[in-house]
Amino acid sequence: MKKVILSVAIVAALGLTSCKNDTKKETESSITEMSKEMAMTDLSFGVRGNCGMCKSTIEKAANGVNGVASANWDVDKKKIDVSFDDTKTDAMSIHKAIAASGYDTEKVVGDLEAYDGLPGCCKYDHEMAMNQTGDEKDNDHSNHDH
Repeated sequence: MKKVILSVAIVAALGLTSCKNDTKKETESSITEMSKEMAMTDLSFGVRGNCGMCKSTIEKAANGVNGVASANWDVDKKKIDVSFDDTKTDAMSIHKAIAASGYDTEKVVGDLEAYDGLPGCCKYDHEMAMNQTGDEKDNDHSNHDH
């Protein structure tokens, strides 16, 4: 009889102990998630490019940087919006990663070897303005035939 009561007491004690540990784990993970959100930085800057294939390559380069949570390049504005953890990376690392894929950014010139490897439709004019306002521009085609 004593063994049965002792066994029940041990099982009850173990059950209560494991419940307390589960509660602690939930609290710790909530704090971790909150601190990650607080470290996020949003940044926008110009990147030269032409088309949907450019968009894919530019975003892939930016998202490949450790700490980048999201990257979205606007084809019309020639602008990328990036959200990143500034405890893991910085803006210049993102500029350099995009430039390494062959695209000029506001701060870093694209790698020429990578640029030469881009598809024909992605070969942009190196003097191209980065229209970050979103205003429509007139396309002047007077200097070439269509």
